[in-house]
Amino acid sequence: MSVFTRVARGRLAAWLTVAAAIVVAAAVFGTPQPDNPAPVSATGLSVEWQSTQVQRLQDQLPSSDVQPAIVVVSRGDRGALSEADRASVDARAGELGRFAVGGQVSPAQVSPDGTVALIAIPIDTAGGQEAVTETVTQLRNALADLPGLTAEVTGSPAFTADLSSVFDGADITLLAVTAAVVALLLLITYRSPFLWIVPLVVVAATEQLTLRAVDVIVPGVGINLQQGQVTGIASVLVFGAATDYALLLIARYREELRRDEDRFAAMRAALRRTAEPILASGGTVVLGVLTLLLSEQETNRALAVACATGVVFAMLSALFVLPAVLVLFGRGLFWPFVPRVGGAVREGRLWGRLGAAVQRRPVVVATLATLLLGGLALGGLGIRTGLSETEQFRAEPEAVSGAQTLARAFPAGSTQPVAVITTPAAVRAVTDAATAVPGVASARPGDAGDAVAQVDVVLDAEPGTTASDRAIEALRAAVAAVPDSAPPAAAGADAPSGALVGGSVAATYDSDEANDRDLRLILPIILLLVGAVLVLLLRGLLAPLLLVLTVIASFFASLGAAWLLFDHVLGFPALDSGVLLLAFVFLVALGVDYNIFLVTRAREDARSAGTRAGMLSALKVTGGVITSAGVLLAAVFAVLGVLPLITLTQIGIIVCIGVLLDTLLVRTVLVPALAFLLGDRFWWPGRITRDPVQATPRSPEPVSAHV
Repeated sequence: MSVFTRVARGRLAAWLTVAAAIVVAAAVFGTPQPDNPAPVSATGLSVEWQSTQVQRLQDQLPSSDVQPAIVVVSRGDRGALSEADRASVDARAGELGRFAVGGQVSPAQVSPDGTVALIAIPIDTAGGQEAVTETVTQLRNALADLPGLTAEVTGSPAFTADLSSVFDGADITLLAVTAAVVALLLLITYRSPFLWIVPLVVVAATEQLTLRAVDVIVPGVGINLQQGQVTGIASVLVFGAATDYALLLIARYREELRRDEDRFAAMRAALRRTAEPILASGGTVVLGVLTLLLSEQETNRALAVACATGVVFAMLSALFVLPAVLVLFGRGLFWPFVPRVGGAVREGRLWGRLGAAVQRRPVVVATLATLLLGGLALGGLGIRTGLSETEQFRAEPEAVSGAQTLARAFPAGSTQPVAVITTPAAVRAVTDAATAVPGVASARPGDAGDAVAQVDVVLDAEPGTTASDRAIEALRAAVAAVPDSAPPAAAGADAPSGALVGGSVAATYDSDEANDRDLRLILPIILLLVGAVLVLLLRGLLAPLLLVLTVIASFFASLGAAWLLFDHVLGFPALDSGVLLLAFVFLVALGVDYNIFLVTRAREDARSAGTRAGMLSALKVTGGVITSAGVLLAAVFAVLGVLPLITLTQIGIIVCIGVLLDTLLVRTVLVPALAFLLGDRFWWPGRITRDPVQATPRSPEPVSAHV
């Protein structure tokens, strides 16, 4: 076959691949989006949890779709309200009836110290989040001109509205910042005015395709999709993973271009060498995030499907679309560092010197690296978990400031009373039992239906705090012991033994308990799955075990370092209870990637020169590309900090620190030291079969020369 024919066939195959990708994208965007199923509960927890049972039983109450918005009125100087102030508040309360269900609003309550007035406005929540947000916005506008006073709207509807509003435009901001970070790092990596554009365009297209596919797939499998948190994390993961795979492929393609004049043959060789680590890496991430399907939280299950979908698209784009686009542009895309056949190979001096230093003192280096990871892990000894509702936001919205104002003069739990569901006949006994519980400020009968009745309980403590959790535990024990207080079983739930405690405060407590259960279940499963992938990939036991242990050490080190930052620099009060699970899943799944990239190349080169020489060669070749990929992925996850929730900021920072540790310490120093120390035993019980054809490793082109 002539050179011209090979080139023509290669170019045709590339164009057909691009065309097929466009057809697939058109099909995905053209697929009708199914209706988003209703969430299983307000918290996403199953009917096994008391708060979900209460929510379902509340549907039998006459006012099941009504929640109070709390208007908090105070003076700017925190002084007592004057008679004129109170008269102004009472007059305005009458005007707010147009927002209330039934058109009536109860008179304002003034705190015992006379500094704060409270107006409860029952709002219809049947219209969903958008309708609630619109009502709260109109209510705030109606209070904007209260003369000489500050009026703040808080309560459950206000928190719903503020949570919705802080995500307005967040997707565009996240996409813009992420794309800018990736573009900058690619430009620095390649130092080419053209090369960075191709992977960026392919990766950005993959991210947009993923988000559209997620809109179809997640509701299609019966899981409620919450925009914002789920799509934000999935977007960042796709950008990071797809760019990492692109960096690995382009590095190997450039290396092969120095050996083969035919760029199509060079790309085929590059794909043969990179397909295994990319598939192993992507498969590890997919399996890792899919463990979240075992979570009690519906949001985590949605995240599992969304992230797995994104990583699959990232792998497909790296193995099919990107290679086709690269070969269509030819060698000139690398200008001014165009790889030529037989051109001088620029030695990776930095990585070569580092590898040689590690090889000379592997025991000392491994010991120091382990001590450093252990020292960082000690930073997490005083870690606190659990954020109250007012601590969820980085920028304080009105619902939070209003709750804080209310807590100065009323019991802190006034913004969100606890709902106790019982039978109408047991209301008085349940009310008395609740009133006697330590931490309960007040309890009074609420709405009642034919079969169920509600008792409204106000706690002394702020929702989501340790004191609030203790009060919920004591309250549940007390009301469950009241004779004949058990309401009918909620749909899908076992018959209760007594009255049930729910509402948003109890739901937060149940969510924290569910997160603890998820940690105990999912952590060992993901470690076993990652270990199994490594065993299949490396055909041994010792190397996979060591790699998994290094990733675990890296996680605890990153958690300790991040907590020091959160506690002493950023002033975060605690870790959100759901952060530990998500950070662990992402760090284990992503952190092992760089070890896969390094160790698979070391195994390849070890066939010609032995384990020690193969590891040194692999470190030289992969040093630049893995460092670039790790820094880029860390920066991309740090971009989650542009979103307004502390939870997302914490996940982003922990994963950022963990990826940097994996990239710059574990992969660069610790893993090579272990390989140098163990030699061929590193692959035990497998063995390295020497290739009789090759006497020395293939001459590498270190990527660091272009970084």
